[in-house]
Amino acid sequence: MLSSNSLRCLNVSETHIGLNLVYMVPGETGGTEIVARELIPVMLALAPEGMRFTAFVNREAARAGDGPWGHLLPSVTVPVHSRNRYQWVLGEQAFLPVLGARARIKLMHSLANTAPLWGPFLRVVTVHDLIYALYPETHAGNRAQGLSVLVPQAIKHADRVMADSESTRKDLLEMTSARAECVDVVPLGLGTVQRVQPVDEGELRAKFDLGQRPILLSLSAKRPHKNLLALIGALARLSLQERPILILPGYATTHEAELRDRALSLGVEQDVRFPAWLSDAELEGLWKISRVFLFPSLYEGFGMPVLEAMSRGVPVACADASSLPEVVGDAALLFDPRSEDDIAAALQRLLENPALCEQLRIRGLEQAKLFTWERMAKGVLASYARALGTPAPAPPS
Repeated sequence: MLSSNSLRCLNVSETHIGLNLVYMVPGETGGTEIVARELIPVMLALAPEGMRFTAFVNREAARAGDGPWGHLLPSVTVPVHSRNRYQWVLGEQAFLPVLGARARIKLMHSLANTAPLWGPFLRVVTVHDLIYALYPETHAGNRAQGLSVLVPQAIKHADRVMADSESTRKDLLEMTSARAECVDVVPLGLGTVQRVQPVDEGELRAKFDLGQRPILLSLSAKRPHKNLLALIGALARLSLQERPILILPGYATTHEAELRDRALSLGVEQDVRFPAWLSDAELEGLWKISRVFLFPSLYEGFGMPVLEAMSRGVPVACADASSLPEVVGDAALLFDPRSEDDIAAALQRLLENPALCEQLRIRGLEQAKLFTWERMAKGVLASYARALGTPAPAPPS
């Protein structure tokens, strides 16, 4: 493990780091927003002496004023509204290099896949996944086409690239111009931890008409690569007597109609719930009463929801695909996500085998402890050191 003392030995006199958060619209940016909010305070606490930070945020984030930017570290407002994709690109590619130069930034870290392609500073970019290339239908409109240009160019012009997993690193080396010696694997920390009291089980069961049946939770965006069609198909393969209720929370997408049609055509429409929005307390309540968390996604750059489940003691079954096996280790039951029969068999094993569920519950709690924001912060700072040409510390444990 890289200690705080070791980090402080990396003293780089008055090194000014810029954090590119131009992409981040508070409350609308998903996992990349969680990463920024959780990582920044820990990284500031661990940074070596002489290293200071400035966040570059859009007008939405500046107006919200509820993040570490502006409170724990100074911020500069890039004069764009990033809900508008054109303005976001303009802010990152035209305004940010100028503002970074004016602030005398030595290294600009872009935390979410794209980055300025010019400017008088070193460039480091975190690439969470290459979903724009592998599953372009995930992104609406012209976004996939834009990312197919911006992400490879960000990688090409970067001094270092960080990937969330070995799986994403492999994708980077196979599909982009990334050089192996310049790519660092820096796993994410544990995403959403319990911070509110869960809603009472009886209240939840009444609200969502759950009766006394076992609960299967699957938490992901309703998009094709999340493979929820196959999950509904697997559910239909279970006998009515043993079938749990499947809960698929999350905002509605164009894909949701297809999911509902699938449930209807298979006769399981009464066994699936599609709550569009849940309070934090309701979600914690569902975590608490769920028999199994099932995650059939075909592709994940990291797969934070499986860690969230394991940290709460919920047995996990997930796809044997992309980054998921390296994240869950031996703490989850893996299945072939392209086989509805295999998904159904994994689910049935967990429903019928309390001993296996308990084994996975215990292993999951231990596995989740490996992924901390402190570990991630140390990995990020080590990547900075390599970009800056300072002695590279030992890899974080």
